[in-house]
Amino acid sequence: MGRYVYKLPDIGEGIAEAEIVKWHVEPGAAITQDQPLVDVMTDKATVEIAAPVSGTLSERHGKEGQKLAVGAALAVFETEGAAEAPQQQAPAQRQEEQRASPPHSVKCLAAPAVRARARRLALDLATLSGSGPEGRILHEDLDGLLTSRASRPEAAQPKAPEDVEEIQLFGLRRRIAERMQESKRRIPHFTYVEEVDVEDLERERARRNAGNGAHLTLLPFLIRALVMAIAEHPEVNCHFDDEAGKIRRFRPVHVGIATQTERGLLVPVIHHAERLDAEEIAAEIQRLSTAARAGKSAREELTGSTITVTSLGSLGGIAATPIINPPEVAIVGVNRIREKLVLRDGEVQARKVMNLSSSFDHRIVDGFVAAAFIAALKQAMEAPLSL
Repeated sequence: MGRYVYKLPDIGEGIAEAEIVKWHVEPGAAITQDQPLVDVMTDKATVEIAAPVSGTLSERHGKEGQKLAVGAALAVFETEGAAEAPQQQAPAQRQEEQRASPPHSVKCLAAPAVRARARRLALDLATLSGSGPEGRILHEDLDGLLTSRASRPEAAQPKAPEDVEEIQLFGLRRRIAERMQESKRRIPHFTYVEEVDVEDLERERARRNAGNGAHLTLLPFLIRALVMAIAEHPEVNCHFDDEAGKIRRFRPVHVGIATQTERGLLVPVIHHAERLDAEEIAAEIQRLSTAARAGKSAREELTGSTITVTSLGSLGGIAATPIINPPEVAIVGVNRIREKLVLRDGEVQARKVMNLSSSFDHRIVDGFVAAAFIAALKQAMEAPLSL
């Protein structure tokens, strides 16, 4: 008999650790080479690791929800023959947001959450044809099967055991929660809200869209105004290393764009926004947000921001208290555009207005500086030809 220690492999994403999501084999059970062993999750993908050898699983290292470092012992197998085991192979991969390598054998591709739901509903995934990439089974496919069953009165309907669903935070969702908690714990936030008249800006945006057939949103103009305001108030375009007690002020403006994806909130970065005009910024926003939602962002596209913009578009509400993306010291929040009666040039007029809800790290940005920065941003947005 041989003893084979299998170490957590480098999954090829430049990661240092991964989180145990689901063990597929219990200790003491027989397992064959390439049989699914465990699902692990990184910040960007769920990966299915297959058994590298045939034998008996004698030890498992790491509980579900626990993180292991790359290179740490993951499992121990008792194998037939000599103790020298075959060279460790790269695992078969099943990724939720990126294209996976072809599995060694035919099996259903589905995220752990989809598999868990299917088990609760007593649904056999092997009977389904997935509508996702490479035939991946999605929640929508389960919904479709349940809908078709509901249309047949004679079919027995499986019932969920309870009305409450417990969801364990894993991977990126848990990392987001940890970062937000750390940001609020360490950074003394203060939020400053200012109203901006965007009537002229909206008129100019509509004119340019009609003229060149483009679809410029408000965001590219806001970023152009942000660049202009930072030129006057560079104090907000910096990082604060509170452990080293150092401020790193940046000349270039690298704008993070908070983007909602199925995996949670990601912040792709427009690097050197100061070099781009509104159309170029719009194209970059489209490219980066599309890649982020598809899970195909390069690492450098998600790092290096010096200030962040967050917007909920038409759902933006009247005001908000955005949370700073550390180690940055400022975040600008965009609220919903609405019509409002205002007194202008001695007359009551209906104007389009919008609030900017921005948060600052009060350790670095004083209230006066924050107010002056937002005033400069407001002035630039209310003079759209300057953008």
